Amino acid sequence: MPVVSKTFENTKARGINIDIKIIKFLAVEAGLPEGCENIDSLNSSDMIPTFVLATSMLQQPLEELIQEYQPSCIVADMLFPWAVDVAAKFGIPRLEFYGTRFFSMSAGHCIRQYEPHKKVSSDSETFFIPNFLGEINLTRRQLPDFTRQEVETDFSKFLKEASKSVLRSYGVVVNSFYELEPDYIDHYINVLGRKAWHIGPISLCNKDTKDKAQRGKEASIDERECLKWLATKKPNSVVFICFGSTSKFSDSQLMEIAMGLEASRQQFIWVQWIRMVGDGIKREAIQKAVRQIMVGKEVEEMRGKAKVFGEMARRAVEEGGSSYSDLNALIEELKSHCP
Repeated sequence: MPVVSKTFENTKARGINIDIKIIKFLAVEAGLPEGCENIDSLNSSDMIPTFVLATSMLQQPLEELIQEYQPSCIVADMLFPWAVDVAAKFGIPRLEFYGTRFFSMSAGHCIRQYEPHKKVSSDSETFFIPNFLGEINLTRRQLPDFTRQEVETDFSKFLKEASKSVLRSYGVVVNSFYELEPDYIDHYINVLGRKAWHIGPISLCNKDTKDKAQRGKEASIDERECLKWLATKKPNSVVFICFGSTSKFSDSQLMEIAMGLEASRQQFIWVQWIRMVGDGIKREAIQKAVRQIMVGKEVEEMRGKAKVFGEMARRAVEEGGSSYSDLNALIEELKSHCP
């Protein structure tokens, strides 16, 4: 995929040994715009199901590459569940990459296994996650649509299959580090009995300043204006609000967020690229939360803890650190599978 491959070209040019092989994604044949190679390039969130389902078209060309280059393993995102079958076909391990945390991964596993959300009478009634650390309570409204939908679509079936694909994989590599969530890492490996390796934060592995500066997309005019505005502000004086690339809010919820931010009387930058439906929060709660992290009594304590975890994260990826060691352990284990 030419557009996606450009992300890695600058890194390769600076001497890092990455061999890039391009697979053509048949976007038009799948009913997508020409040149569409990732979710960011979609014109509408309505195209997401089509895009995700269309990724299965990559299976055959990937098999051809594996046949030619004979890799030792496959590392694939959970949204490529068919990668398990590809790996099995060639007798190599498939590792699933999980980009968030063991906490959410373990919680999702327990919810899928025990289905506690089916034992409550309404979307607002709370339930506890069984076989999970701590008394974590949720409501059905807080679960992903594909988990709580009674009527299945092709897309919801795909997402459920993707969630289960980890059980058929050799193991999971997670963008986390042991010091951040030791209890949940131990729970996932020792209680749930799953193979997993914590190898993050991946963003800290490469300390090259030029490489870090060129990550992601080129800044737009609006983004450059935001950076100029930020440069005029004092340290720790601006709140950055971002709900990620997979959240969507109703007009009324957007208004609640906006009014809550304004009422907090704190300077902020709010990012608007959002997709999947989120739960409702009142403006008063938003106002309270923002003021709590900016001018509340516990601000210094919270910032101090964040700095401590930041230092832990940096040490984790350095030689001898927890993530550095776990990645080496994974490599050694994979070597045992090589002929």
